Amino acid sequence: MSDTETVDKTPTPASEQRPAKKVGFAHRLWTGEISYNFVGHAKWYYILSGVLIVVSIVALLTRGLELGIEFRGGSDFQVAVAQVTSSTPDDFREAVLNSGVSGLDSATVTTIGGNRVSIETRSLDVTEQVQVRQAIADKAGTTSEHVDYQQIGASWGAQVTQSAAIALVVFLVLVALLMGIYFRDWKKSLSGLVALIHDLIITVGIYALVGFSVTPATLTGLLTILGYSLYDTVVVFDKVRENTASLDDYKVTYSEAANRSVNQVLVRSINTTVIGVLPVAAILFAGSFILGSGPLEDIGLALFVGMLIGAYSSIFIATPLLVLLRMAEPAMKQQAQRVANRREKLAKAAASKPEPKPEPSGFIIETESAPAPEVFVRQQPVKTSRSKRVK
Repeated sequence: MSDTETVDKTPTPASEQRPAKKVGFAHRLWTGEISYNFVGHAKWYYILSGVLIVVSIVALLTRGLELGIEFRGGSDFQVAVAQVTSSTPDDFREAVLNSGVSGLDSATVTTIGGNRVSIETRSLDVTEQVQVRQAIADKAGTTSEHVDYQQIGASWGAQVTQSAAIALVVFLVLVALLMGIYFRDWKKSLSGLVALIHDLIITVGIYALVGFSVTPATLTGLLTILGYSLYDTVVVFDKVRENTASLDDYKVTYSEAANRSVNQVLVRSINTTVIGVLPVAAILFAGSFILGSGPLEDIGLALFVGMLIGAYSSIFIATPLLVLLRMAEPAMKQQAQRVANRREKLAKAAASKPEPKPEPSGFIIETESAPAPEVFVRQQPVKTSRSKRVK
């Protein structure tokens, strides 16, 4: 004979359960638990970048760049003052305009440290130079001999411009060669080079829109952000190479593997960009609002804009362009077709498989009844009084 017992599936009390381990956003991106289709929406990024490039080119053609004295040539005056205040640039600019020399509306006044002022004007002849020098000396409360003067010729500025252009071209050529050698893939080299040119055009276009002066410090900032953008692109491409090393398993396409690579390095790129942009933003703020125009303002804008555009291009431009070039290859098309065929077979097999029956709420277990255990009761002697003792 057997009895029927029902196993109780009452959930464990919350006090006895172990807390579930929290999984971070970066880990979920890395494992593919969550993923955004960056590559699949590439056309929207191309449209956005196209609009930015058109606006930048129009700004360059209509407004042009505000070239510094090192590029266009001119006269540079510097004088020491007792203390630089917020009104110092305006005061010296007014003094120069009232010197009696015409054509000084484009004069630039900047402060250097806490006790020095720099005034840049167009090229002046000897008579004009004497007048302006005296006006600056009167405003500073000193003599004209204490006003430093330097004449920068236009030919020297043209040489600086030519040297900067040559340096930029050499940099881009070396980048293309080194990326081609490192990855052994000219498509990665071309994609990275396109992203760098994209960053360069937009950054220079913003300079034309804002009207900041382009100086040697600006060129330094441009080369710096190009190097930063290149580093970010190489990090993404390196992860793409790792994830696309074995595509013969018929499971994922090149496009899907590249998209997973972007998701895996996304948090890293964001963190690196934020950490780099914060001090640059402080430099830009100090150069623009505290010290006025000057080298900090020139290099700060280039770094700030370039770092943001560089992080954007490495994810939204370089990688989708690389996928576009690789997926055009016959071998990649065949591999993508094999993946599609495999998935179609798996889907048909899953559709033809019968649905599993639902499990019962509890398990019924048949057990033999065990004999009742013997119970031994120990009797205690009853205590009675002497008067009621039974004889």
